Order: sequence, then C-alpha cells, then structure tokens
Amino acid sequence: MFTMLNRFQDYSEQAIQAARYIGQGFMVTLDHMNRLPMTIQYPYEKLIPSERFRGRIHFEFDKCIACEVCVRVCPINLPVVDWELKKDVKKKQLKSYSIDFGVCIFCGNCVEYCPTNCLSMTEEYELSIYDRHDLNYDQIALGRLPISVIEDSTIQTISNLNYLFKGNTESHSNSRNITNFLE
Repeated sequence: MFTMLNRFQDYSEQAIQAARYIGQGFMVTLDHMNRLPMTIQYPYEKLIPSERFRGRIHFEFDKCIACEVCVRVCPINLPVVDWELKKDVKKKQLKSYSIDFGVCIFCGNCVEYCPTNCLSMTEEYELSIYDRHDLNYDQIALGRLPISVIEDSTIQTISNLNYLFKGNTESHSNSRNITNFLE
C-alpha cells in the first residue's frame, strides 16, 4: 500500500512537471505570435553593411607591383598573379590578376598585407549566380566598383534593425516573468 502511494505521488509530481513544461512552451508560442514580422523585402530593401564588412574585393591594376604577397598570405593561395619580367627596367610587369570568389573565404588577408593598397574590400555581398565558373573574376571585373547600397535610388536602405527588436525585448522579459510565476 505504501509503495502504491509513493508511485502515485511520483506520478503526480511528473504530471505537474510536464504541465509546467507544456505551459512554458505555450507561453513561448504566445510570445512569438505577438511579435511583429522581422523580415525585409530583400530585393527592394537592403541592409547597409557595416564599415568593416568584408565583401567582394576591388583591385586597382595600375597600383599592383606583382609582388605576390597576397598569394603568400592567402590561406588557400587563391589570387592568381601572372607577370613577366621587364629586363630593361628590371621590374615585374603585371599581365593578369584573378580571384575565384567561389573559393575565397573573404578573410581579408590579401587586403591587409598588400604593400601598395591596390586591394580593398567592398560592400558588395550579392555574388549569387547560376554557374560557379562565373565567380572567377579577372582584373577587369575586379576593377569595377559596385553601386553603393546607399546611392542606389531603387532600393530602400535599412540602416539597422533596432526598430525590429523593440517589441521583442519587452515580450521576452514578460515571458520570463510568466515562466518564473509558473515555477
């Protein structure tokens, strides 16, 4: 008889604990139902990247001295530098330069260690294409500067997402109070 009472007590404690967990899950569900949508209409609205954003690399052909420092500091030896030695001036002359953005990890080492500052990171992050071989940019494609998100008149820019999170902080604190009340 005593063991049956212990089992019934354990069962009732487990049922109460399960009800608490279900109540907590239900409160989280209600909390999410009360939130405003957090999506942006991507092609028409774009986020402004931060100053330190590492997007597509911009290359200035005239500044490059073909020293190949960018290749040596790249973790995957990515930039392909083709040059020829001009014997009359005893200097390298750059013939071609290319980067395959399908392989690039956007670490920024090439930009940081370039002695002539011929490489820089842009804010361009839209590199999706249908054929991965089109991501191999030569010096002409690397030399084109992208249109800035701020300057594009067809796009509404969203400087930060603070307005999206205003309602969330209040609702999270309320759900914590309700959760504490349930316990």
